[in-house]
Formats: sequence, C-alpha cells, structure tokens
Amino acid sequence: MKKVFVFAGGGSGGHIYPGLAIAEELRRLAREAGREVHVVFVCSHRPLDTTILASAGEQHVPSPAQPLHARPTGVWKFVLGWRKAKRQGVGLLGDLRSRPDVHGQPHVVAMGGFVAGPVVAAARSMGYASTLVNLDAVPGKANRWLSRRVDRVFTAARVGPGVRGSGSWMEVPPIVRAGARAELSAQECKRRMGIDPQKRVLVVTGGSQGLRSLNDFVVACASSAEGKRALAEGGWVIVHQTGRKFEEPVREAYARAGVDARVHAFSTEMGVWWGGADAAVCTAGAGTVAEVWLNRVPALLMPYPHHRDRHQTFNARPLVEAGGAELGEDLIEPEANLARNGPALVRMLADASWREAMRAGLSRLGPADGATRIARALLDG
Repeated sequence: MKKVFVFAGGGSGGHIYPGLAIAEELRRLAREAGREVHVVFVCSHRPLDTTILASAGEQHVPSPAQPLHARPTGVWKFVLGWRKAKRQGVGLLGDLRSRPDVHGQPHVVAMGGFVAGPVVAAARSMGYASTLVNLDAVPGKANRWLSRRVDRVFTAARVGPGVRGSGSWMEVPPIVRAGARAELSAQECKRRMGIDPQKRVLVVTGGSQGLRSLNDFVVACASSAEGKRALAEGGWVIVHQTGRKFEEPVREAYARAGVDARVHAFSTEMGVWWGGADAAVCTAGAGTVAEVWLNRVPALLMPYPHHRDRHQTFNARPLVEAGGAELGEDLIEPEANLARNGPALVRMLADASWREAMRAGLSRLGPADGATRIARALLDG
C-alpha cells in the first residue's frame, strides 16, 4: 500500500525544484524502509513547469490558479482561478484517496506561491493534513497565509519571530535536488560541457527564467578591458543560462566581444555546471543559494532587484556572513551595474586566493540536507 503526497507549487523553478528534491528523498527513504510512496505535482500552466516536471518524469497536473494582481481584472481572475483550482484539488485528492493501492489520506506539501493556496484549502475542507515548505528568509504573502492554515511549517531560511507568528516553524538546512549536486570531478564535468579541463569556468544564472539585468551586467563586464584581461589571463570560459527570451541577444553580444562563452536558454544539467564551476554570478533565489552552498562555488550574489521585500538579499546573508559569497546589488542598468559590481567580479576572476577562501567559508556551513530531513518527517508523520 502506498502513501500519497501531493506537491503544490509552480510558476518558477524556485517552487518546483525543492519539491523534486523532497520527492526524491521520499522515494529513497521509502525504498530503504520497504515502503512505497506515490507523488503527484500540481503546478501552474506556465510552459516552464511542464518542461521541468516532464524532464524529471513526474506526474503533474496544471492548476487553473492565477497570481493575484492589483488591477480589478487581475483580482477577478485570481478569484475565479482560486475557485476552479480548489474544486480541482478536491477532485484530485478524492480520486487519490479512493485508489485501492493507497494507504491513508493524501498529504499536501505546499511549496509556496499562488498554486499552493487552493490545494491547501481543498485539503483543509476534506480534513487532510498539509505541510508548508518555506524557502525564503522573508516569506511572501502566499506563504504567510499558508503558514496559518497548514499543520506544520518547515523553513529552509532564517525567518524572524515577527513573521512566524504563533505557529511552529522548524528550521532545516537548504533543500537541493539530486540533479543539482555535483557527482563527478571538476575535470569530468568540464569535459561533459565540452570544455578543456584546464580551463576555468564561470557559471552565470539568473534563475530558471533568466534575468535581463544580470545578463547585461555580465556581458558588459566581460566586454570591458578589465573583464577581458581577467578572463584571458585566468583561462576562463563563461557558461551562461540566460532564460528563453534572452538567449540569442546574449550569445551575439559575447560573440561581438570575442568572449569564449557557452550560452543556453535553460539547463537541466545544473549538477554538471556546478561541478565544473570555479566561480559563479547569480541571483539569490533560495534554490540557487542552496546549490551554491551545497557545491561550494565562490559566488557573486546579485539579488533580484524588483522584489519590494528584498527577500533575496536576506537569502544571501548566511553565505555572505560565512565568507563564502560576495553580496552585490543589481542596479538594473548595465553601466550602473558595471560600476557597482564589476570590481568584485573582476577580482573574483583574478584572485585565486580569494576564491579558495570563499570555498573554505562555504565548507563551514555544513550539509545541505534539508530535503532528507523533511522527507523523513513526512514519512514518519
């Protein structure tokens, strides 16, 4: 007989990848205990969700839920989407409960965001248990709402007591999926990427959807006299995940500057990328921070600039405080970013001793085994 878990979250890789990591550990721990689990993901209708989940071979159901926007039409779409998504959730949970190979009630694991709310509401209406996995140091509105309606909360980031309220929040280390873990030597990872193992690799990523301002900054720095010199003297190759909308412009810009760069809209081989990385420039989403932590990659972290609560800045703090990363500031315009962040990137490219000190700082943070801890608690619960 199987125990069923429904993971609810989507709209970005940041909501999906941690769920995949926990699901992987659920299956592994269940096998070791001679048990079985069945996992279903409820995601958004965005193509990225299907790409990620289909690539992982996971059963997934797109939700009609819509994000909340302040415009009157946006509010109306949110309300209609919520009602449809809750009905869908009730139907899905009911169907799963009635399966002859299922033991007990389905358990909803909310990964945050607009997709998770209606599924948790459906579970509550049916008397089924639910768990929230919070990933950001400053939880968003959806997670604050969810935290008051689930049975328990795990947080992979430091969250102050003023945000937690009266609920019980259990802090765990970062959550990283197996696919983002470097399993091979640095030399072999570079070979897998088609790069000379003697070269150094700079990984650049603005997350699964990419970020124009970060892309433009790295291109501008790599095209500058100082950046070109640091790249050439250090024997660097740039491996850049741009997001689907930005791939061609970034590739063309590197080509015009004569910079050795491998440009991809999106990668499902991040474990290989991180394994071959000698340094990184990236945003500070919870998943990216966790992957930098796990793989001990010296990084210039540039928090996403359009969040009012600046939660990515708080996500970055444990790595920065440990000396494992440099905190930048995304000023959006390439010229401003080059002036503000260019010196740190050039130093990271040129100063091997600084990179080694950053790796040592990351090693002091301990294991990134949050997925295992949460999976064990879910199975035991």
